[in-house]
Amino acid sequence: MEIDRNDKNAVPQKFDKRMTCEQAEKQRGIQPQSYEFQKLFEEAPCYITVQDRNLKIIRYNREFAERFSPEPGDYCYKAYKGRSERCQICPVLRTFEDGQPHYSEEAAVDKDGVETYWMVKTSPLKNSKGEVIGAMEMSLDLTQVKFLEKEARKSEEKYRTIFNTIPNPVFVLNERSLKILDCNDCVTVVYGFHKDEILMTPFLDLFEPHDREGLEARLRSENVIDRVRQLRRDGKFIYVNIRISSSEFDGRRVLLVTASDITLRLMAEQHLIQAGKMATLGEMATGVAHELNQPLSVIKTASSFLRRKAAGHELISEDILRTMAEEIDNHVDRASKIINHMREFGRKSDVAKEKVQVNTVLRRAVDFFHQQLKLREIDVVEDLYDGLPEILADPNRLEQVFVNLLINARDAIEKKREREGRKSQLKRITLKTALKDEMVAIQVADTGIGIPAAIRDKIFEPFFTTKKVGKGTGLGLSISYGIVHDYDGSIHVESTEGEGTTFNIKFPRIHEA
Repeated sequence: MEIDRNDKNAVPQKFDKRMTCEQAEKQRGIQPQSYEFQKLFEEAPCYITVQDRNLKIIRYNREFAERFSPEPGDYCYKAYKGRSERCQICPVLRTFEDGQPHYSEEAAVDKDGVETYWMVKTSPLKNSKGEVIGAMEMSLDLTQVKFLEKEARKSEEKYRTIFNTIPNPVFVLNERSLKILDCNDCVTVVYGFHKDEILMTPFLDLFEPHDREGLEARLRSENVIDRVRQLRRDGKFIYVNIRISSSEFDGRRVLLVTASDITLRLMAEQHLIQAGKMATLGEMATGVAHELNQPLSVIKTASSFLRRKAAGHELISEDILRTMAEEIDNHVDRASKIINHMREFGRKSDVAKEKVQVNTVLRRAVDFFHQQLKLREIDVVEDLYDGLPEILADPNRLEQVFVNLLINARDAIEKKREREGRKSQLKRITLKTALKDEMVAIQVADTGIGIPAAIRDKIFEPFFTTKKVGKGTGLGLSISYGIVHDYDGSIHVESTEGEGTTFNIKFPRIHEA
């Protein structure tokens, strides 16, 4: 190895590929290091080189040798990157310029054609006079880290694409404040808000003010909230089903809220329910006529009596006039009550729920049939629990359920009478309410013909009916089933063919605060 002894910074022109640390230090004027330091240098789990001012590698450790297989006299840019000229940004040159450590991240394609990355940190090597005579460069391989970063970005982009293409609005809420941290593109479609308008605003702002307090507690404690009303940007209402789950987002706990717009479905259900009501009113027309016939007959009799007296110029005592006036007034009220009841029953129901006393609704439903059941000699037995708690429902819809069940009970009893004639003596509908296991239970039982076991599972299907053509639509029980489940209830049937049928309905009670 030949060295110009007149130049203290001269670089050896020839040297072994793996010269010892001690030899290199003696040649460069660096103080010899102990065997332990040499071993640390050789076995360090990173790439270490010592370079001169021309970026020629004068020393390297085992990790560097195994990874890059440098040739004697290689420059760092040739060994690392296969380049023929130095890099534009070089931390080693900067260390020679200012004598300070420097840092950079490097990328290149290795000899196998694989893109590699590493982090570079340089440190000056000084002689006893404090002059920089070399630079140590330490590199950590970041290829795997960069690969994982790329895969993470790909994964994030993939899930962001999925997130934005989910056909339902999805919100990411702060678990404590319930503010919207993120949302997908479907929010704009359904709610009308652009993303930048709605981020960091409270999710509860999408509800009416009087609903927010109760819904805040439900959002924190429940996984499912069905049929809630929310506000769009244009002020219009929509109805949604909400699903809630806990997750993690940007290192913090969040709530993932998915909303399904059911407004159009509810509108279709409303039309179907209304059609069912009209069909029910049609079936009840004969009975209602009987109900109205009695007060009209009384009024007609009274008016005929007064007309005869007036035509004969006969005087009528005050007691008789008073009695007749009271009768006419009472029967006009009765007729008005029947008509008003029909009008209320026929009106379009609201989707909203309110506190309802089941016994009151059940009695109103019976009022519809009082006269016609009496004429058909069908007894109605009521066993209603006085202390029954309230439930959440719409009273008009609930009455429709009871009316449908009463119509079915009436028809079943009539069908049994037609089949058995005078043998069928027991004609009775029993109505019973009770509180069982914190549930409001309603039972509607009849002594009719019963339901054959073969069709018992089909009775709640739309348009299924055992009645003759023109006698039923097959919508009554199907609509009733949907209404009961809308109010978190259940409806089941028990029947013995030839003996009768019992419908059991249960609703969750309201717990007063």
